[in-house]
Amino acid sequence: MNTSKTFWAIVPAAGVGQRMAADKPKQYLPLLDKTVLEHSLQRLLDMPLIAGVVIALDSNDQYWPLLQFEHTKPVHVVDGGRERCDSVMNALRFLQQSLTGARPEDVWVLVHDAARPCVRAEDIERLIEAASHDEHGGLLALPVRDTMKRQMENNRVQTTIDRSGLWHALTPQMFRLPLLLNALEQSRTRGLQVTDDASAMELEGYHPLLVEGREDNIKITRPFDLELAQLYLGYQSTDR
Repeated sequence: MNTSKTFWAIVPAAGVGQRMAADKPKQYLPLLDKTVLEHSLQRLLDMPLIAGVVIALDSNDQYWPLLQFEHTKPVHVVDGGRERCDSVMNALRFLQQSLTGARPEDVWVLVHDAARPCVRAEDIERLIEAASHDEHGGLLALPVRDTMKRQMENNRVQTTIDRSGLWHALTPQMFRLPLLLNALEQSRTRGLQVTDDASAMELEGYHPLLVEGREDNIKITRPFDLELAQLYLGYQSTDR
């Protein structure tokens, strides 16, 4: 590992999670002894190579101050944006302006969903080791194993899609800070919608490395996902 490289985590957490149908944003829902967000942050900050985290929150967020979250590493908060990519851009700009003693091109950022509390340390470590040697960056991902169908009107099957070469994109997704910031800014300028950070990099001609992750790195989207996350976290605590 090149010692000149610096690794920071970015967590966009300005969403409201409407599909959860809960009384608060899904990242603040209780999960075992913490909130979903606290689990996600802890997984990132406990990685020795990660220097700190920047969280992008809704400007009217009333729940974060109540957590009184603390860690020995720096935890910065910035305002999120309307879309996920806007939140990530705000965090990247803050990081670029606030870092001292590090060249921007030596700074790598791991963007992680606030609602993925079960990501394993060994997966993050494998992503850092593999993608930090690749100018294109990389992301945790999972090969598609199920038969894939394309829908037509009235929820009927239009066709079956060849699943060979298809992957589910997970997070973290890791790229050099200036390259990712430029990619997101370019997609915004061109009016292109990107659903993840890798998509923005792809539009700039990059081909991020796919690093296979574990199936339990689920994203909490619907109520049942919270129950599943409890089971996974409980299993992981006995699997160490």
